[in-house]
Amino acid sequence: MTTDPVYNRKNPFPAKLLVHRMLTKEGSLKDTRHFEISLEGSGLEYEVGDALAVCPTNCPELVDEIITALGASPDTMVPLPKEGEAPLKEALTKNYVVTQPNGKLIAAVAEKTGDAELTALLEKENKPKLTEWLWGREVIDLLLGYPDAKFEPAEFALLLRKLQPRLYSIASSIKAHPGEVHLTVAAVRYHSHGRDRKGVCSTYLCDRVDINSTDVPVFVQTSHGFRIPTNPDTPMIMVGPGTGIAPFRAFLEERKAIGAQGKNWLFFGEQRRDFDYLYQEEFESYLEEGVLTRLDTAFSRDQEHKIYVQDRMKENAAEIWKWLEQGAHFYVCGDAARMAKDVDAALHKLVETEGGRSEEEAVVFVKQLRKAKRYQRDVY
Repeated sequence: MTTDPVYNRKNPFPAKLLVHRMLTKEGSLKDTRHFEISLEGSGLEYEVGDALAVCPTNCPELVDEIITALGASPDTMVPLPKEGEAPLKEALTKNYVVTQPNGKLIAAVAEKTGDAELTALLEKENKPKLTEWLWGREVIDLLLGYPDAKFEPAEFALLLRKLQPRLYSIASSIKAHPGEVHLTVAAVRYHSHGRDRKGVCSTYLCDRVDINSTDVPVFVQTSHGFRIPTNPDTPMIMVGPGTGIAPFRAFLEERKAIGAQGKNWLFFGEQRRDFDYLYQEEFESYLEEGVLTRLDTAFSRDQEHKIYVQDRMKENAAEIWKWLEQGAHFYVCGDAARMAKDVDAALHKLVETEGGRSEEEAVVFVKQLRKAKRYQRDVY
């Protein structure tokens, strides 16, 4: 008797890409794409709120440049992160982080060159300075910037970190798209220290995966704290600017598929309505159908004064409070550093102003929302 293979982190499923389309329009300052990936034959299933892990490969041009800087042959055998070995080019392409350098590599370069600045940056008290210095710098910058640091290929490989899968919030309901999983991905591209840089996984998907051809190794990462309400009559408030919209597209597809009667309110934010309104037709169609009860948008650059999702929350504070009193669940997805903090602050404030709570009581109230799983966040 044969059993179907189980696909997971150790054994990802070689999926095929079905659809790849632009979400942002020509003229946008961003490059955001929609991907549809086939799970047929994998046995993989997911729930809305889960993430899809994608196992990328590194940019081949960057790998070649590193090998040239090392003065090495691409066929030289080097150790792999856990066990075994592979040719240098294959190992750098599939197994190691070749973008941001880690402390071990910086320390090795500092030791080989005796460079005072690098040595000082590695002191414990200079951690903030090291973080600042590392921004926008990659492994190649160390090799080119400190040519006196010579490494044997095997020695060099052991100084690198293992390349990890990247997690993307799933943007679809399997009930609406059986055998498929959808992703919303912003291509990361920027210029720093005189070089063009690329996000590892986003540009792998955007530039190097061909439809119905390239294997995309994937597995499902189950979420334990980001779920729609078990009661389909429960109202939901969703705040998802940018690619943070992904799980809420999935939530709405799921609510529609199961015929949920609970009200749904979506806050979406981006830079400019004419260029960056992701899934506009879908969401406006949901509004017409009644799947979406309310849709509030914030396009920060469409007017002189920047407007963000938290500003729309402040404008609608009384109504949000009514929904919370009716038992609504409150969700946030997106940037942890700024947006999620600002949304959290706006939530606390409206509990004070509309709920008549003191600052301390608002903190307790929001903590209780979290405890009851009525305030859930998927932030990164």
